[in-house]
Amino acid sequence: MFFPQVLLNTDANLLDNRLSFFARLFGVDTNPEVGMWLLFIAIYLLAVLSYVLGFAKKIKLWQNIVIYILMFIGCLPLTLFGAFYPVAECMVVIAAIMGIYRFRLHQDKKSGKIKVKSE
Repeated sequence: MFFPQVLLNTDANLLDNRLSFFARLFGVDTNPEVGMWLLFIAIYLLAVLSYVLGFAKKIKLWQNIVIYILMFIGCLPLTLFGAFYPVAECMVVIAAIMGIYRFRLHQDKKSGKIKVKSE
């Protein structure tokens, strides 16, 4: 599925300078098919982590399934951009910021600065 022709028709030095960190890490230049799949998995997992840390609420199972399927489809074009642009690197930063936000929110709720509604 992922077999970009641009990776096969370029000079190795030029390609090395253009690839993002995660693309080089997963070997997109040496083995494009496996490398792009690994890049896709990394981007998808980082998107899921960011969603869970920052936006997920208690919803029905079928709604969760729809969200994760749409996220899967949305990560396909992000993977194509992620070979040459720092998409995965930005997703790491987003996940870190969401994690810090969630940790600080938990601390504030525990200390009583934020009132928790009881249902």
